[in-house]
Amino acid sequence: MSNPTPYTNWTSQHIQFMSHALQLAQRAQGHTSPNPMVGAIIVRDGRVVGQGFHAQAGQAHAEIRALEEAQQLAVGATMYVTLEPCSHHGRTGPCTEAIVRAGIKEVIVAMLDPNPLVQGSGIARLQEAGIETKLGLLGDEAAELNEAFVTYITKKRPFIHFKTAMSLDGKVACHTGKSQWITGEAAREEVHRLRSLHDAIMVGIGTILADDARLNVRLSKHSDDQPVGTGDPIRIIVDSQGRLPLSARCLDGAGDDATVIVATTEMSTPSFRKALRDRGVRVWVGEPVNGRVPLKTLLYDLALFHITNIFVEAGPTLAGSLFDAQLIDRMTVFIAPLILGGAQAPSPVAGVGADTPDLGQKLHNIKTASFGNDIMITGQLGKG
Repeated sequence: MSNPTPYTNWTSQHIQFMSHALQLAQRAQGHTSPNPMVGAIIVRDGRVVGQGFHAQAGQAHAEIRALEEAQQLAVGATMYVTLEPCSHHGRTGPCTEAIVRAGIKEVIVAMLDPNPLVQGSGIARLQEAGIETKLGLLGDEAAELNEAFVTYITKKRPFIHFKTAMSLDGKVACHTGKSQWITGEAAREEVHRLRSLHDAIMVGIGTILADDARLNVRLSKHSDDQPVGTGDPIRIIVDSQGRLPLSARCLDGAGDDATVIVATTEMSTPSFRKALRDRGVRVWVGEPVNGRVPLKTLLYDLALFHITNIFVEAGPTLAGSLFDAQLIDRMTVFIAPLILGGAQAPSPVAGVGADTPDLGQKLHNIKTASFGNDIMITGQLGKG
């Protein structure tokens, strides 16, 4: 099966239409897991006659929504779609067949679907039906939009987004262990919005013992142009030795309105694990590696339950283990204009670390934003 060579002779109008499709796709951020976000528009005589996006897993795909809106105006028109149309039967029928039936003349695709069930076959089916296809328009932007889906499909584990907040001198807590609050209200509000966009939130036992964190979403306000998710993410606590108190607030609602997973090892006691299960907690037990939870095995198992992305708000120990294993895919740092000092005050990442600066893990596709007096830096990384 041959895929088309990425097209390069794009016009400003091409870019404008695909940008519109990407904006549509982003409107569903936090709602489509384990499916990707997809937007589609149909253009005829330079005018948009149909548009749609995939709003939620199990609902109509973006291409179908756009075709329903365009109706007969789809005949002889061009479709812009942010991800290769599917050619297989899943929860819904193949989009390629609907496109062929509608009489679309040309399909412009931002990126191939990384799913082996589709990868290239969607475009091949359109070409077989005589529909002209072009690939690669704003492909990098489309791949970044669906970075979690791409990781989940290609690496067979959840996408890991590590977030931390630190002072200007790189401390995540005072030498006393106190950390609330380093950043201001606006930054904390953004953290809760980010939580809402992920399937799960993960912390280490140290975070629970220090802060008794609830690990839920508490949004007081958000702007209409900032997507938010459907509610509280799954709570995952990494606790190798079984130190989690049964009174911890993160266990509230377990088994009822909240899914709570405690990842532990055989170093925890059977009575500890039974007590958690009696509370409605899902207990994952792994063979300890250097006295700790085997993170790669844990992540691969979580992917089997269709957890595609995890927001990690861990302290230095868990963060260090994830970095050492090169399991971090995105890092977001909130930096406060505050000096904490203290030689013993912790920094965001422990672990073994890099031997020399050139071996450090580098962020790319970096973006910055301000929230009150705090600065946010986010970027992609990760090889695991």
